[in-house]
Amino acid sequence: MTRSVETLALSRSEWTARQALHFEKVEQLVGPHRARRSAGITHPVHDFLFTYYNFKPAQLRRWHPGYSVALEGASEYAEFSGYRVDESGYASVDPSVLDRRRHTVEFVGKLLDQTSSRPAVLGCFGLHEWAMVYRGDEEAIRHQSVPLRLGSAGTDAVVESLPLKCTHYDAFRFFTPDAAPKNALNLIRDTQIDYEQPGCLHAGMDLYKWSFKLLPLVDSDLVMACFEHALLARELDMRASPYDLREYGYSPIAIETPAGRAEYVRQQQQLAERAAPLRATLAERCRDLLGH
Repeated sequence: MTRSVETLALSRSEWTARQALHFEKVEQLVGPHRARRSAGITHPVHDFLFTYYNFKPAQLRRWHPGYSVALEGASEYAEFSGYRVDESGYASVDPSVLDRRRHTVEFVGKLLDQTSSRPAVLGCFGLHEWAMVYRGDEEAIRHQSVPLRLGSAGTDAVVESLPLKCTHYDAFRFFTPDAAPKNALNLIRDTQIDYEQPGCLHAGMDLYKWSFKLLPLVDSDLVMACFEHALLARELDMRASPYDLREYGYSPIAIETPAGRAEYVRQQQQLAERAAPLRATLAERCRDLLGH
């Protein structure tokens, strides 16, 4: 394999050091989930990042340098899907991976750019979780092992007292039949890209989804940064939800009160600001890939 001038070559000592740091971070963030899973214990907050997104901890653990990075003395990467190793023992992502997945890169890049181009819409107050159980039967409660903080009637009353302003299709699609018509927007998959906006917690969480879907074309450092952000967003998401999570160490953000709504908006703004550089970096990666 002839490495182009655009290829970054890392010595074995350089890339194995980065790999070791990655393993350490993954163990710190994912280790508790693996331990709970081995013990048969569920977690209503963190399990979401491994069940809804369906990315296995073992997949997170594998370190990827990203496209156009060559690893010296990395013959072990020949066993990994999407890699090739040249006669000198340098491993890199096979260009055929980019050829096959160019459409995905184009879609992700366009979605991120469109999202960034819009102002952040705040003040949804995390009501999507409430709308998912509004006037629903017991099966509508997604976390049946966790009680509703205000009970069913109290939860319904909150939904009826506040406007639903969800802009994220993948949250809206779980609304109960009675809640969906109350939303300001009738969201469908085909127009998802038209309504994504940077203030949305789930749009920020989805940076983890999009970065993971682009592996091994993007680097694991970026994926883990997006994963860390998703953890923080998920915690705010569930603290503002109708569920009582104090048993798990999460104090509620009572969005049924003016003070609770103000606190939610404050933290929502902080997360939007935190997500912005991650979104910009991932969009730049997409542009770089499309330039090859």
